[in-house]
Amino acid sequence: MTRNDGQVFPASWPDRIRALTSGELVPVPPRRAATVLLLRDTEGGGPAVHMLRRRASMAFAGGAYAYPGGGVDPRDERPVGWAGPPLEEWAAALGAEPAVAQAVVCAAVRETFEESGVLLAGADGASVVADTTGDDWEADRAALVSHDLAFADFLARRELVLRSDLLGPWARWITPEFEERRYDTWFFLATLPAGQRTRDVSGEADHTVWLRPADAADGYDRGEMSMLPPTITTLRDLTPYASAAAALTAAADRDLTPVLARAALDDEGGIVLTWPGHDEFTRFIPGSAGRVGEGR
Repeated sequence: MTRNDGQVFPASWPDRIRALTSGELVPVPPRRAATVLLLRDTEGGGPAVHMLRRRASMAFAGGAYAYPGGGVDPRDERPVGWAGPPLEEWAAALGAEPAVAQAVVCAAVRETFEESGVLLAGADGASVVADTTGDDWEADRAALVSHDLAFADFLARRELVLRSDLLGPWARWITPEFEERRYDTWFFLATLPAGQRTRDVSGEADHTVWLRPADAADGYDRGEMSMLPPTITTLRDLTPYASAAAALTAAADRDLTPVLARAALDDEGGIVLTWPGHDEFTRFIPGSAGRVGEGR
């Protein structure tokens, strides 16, 4: 179900929340994932962010606007050509072990290429691929999507290094324990490399768009664009910045403490749903109605 302001809430949540509270539901372990807010500057209006609208048929967040991203592939832990901060620094920044940090960063770069055609890699630590629109690039992108090609092999064959320094860690959200599909997702910022352009190539999306964060947030507030809490939150967090470079600079000081929704039953069997530190998402589900309403 979707609230009027564009926030997405699955219809299964009330029953699953009550089952979790009573001990009848065992939470699904979250799968590690990464997503990238790809930015480009606009004339006089601050940066725009690249967004995808997920197909309505998708099992998770169908119809919602999101960013390129997806789950970590076990092969993302394989050694790759690497440029930028060493893994120990990434591990400290992401709050994860070095092997996990590498896999998450690799997933962020791989998924961005798979879902938008943009590749954050170059021949060395001072260069970036300028054009990824040729047929040979498309064949490799399709092979990555189908899991016929590992990301490490793709980079090695093209003699490329992953430009981890082009990413800025922005947030971390974990899907609620009462969800059927759960992800532990790290959000990153990156600027669209010079010479590259996004392509509408994601099989999971039916529409792509570049929007200023404030305009996308307005669309959410008017109920015209459906989004999950982390999507609208990261958009709102971007609105103060006048350029992509300014936002990336701010990423160094971001708090990556995971955000995880909480649900509690009241004395009348209603459900109070909260995201700690994000009061705009607090909602009350009446015991009899089973629908998500406004917070009390």
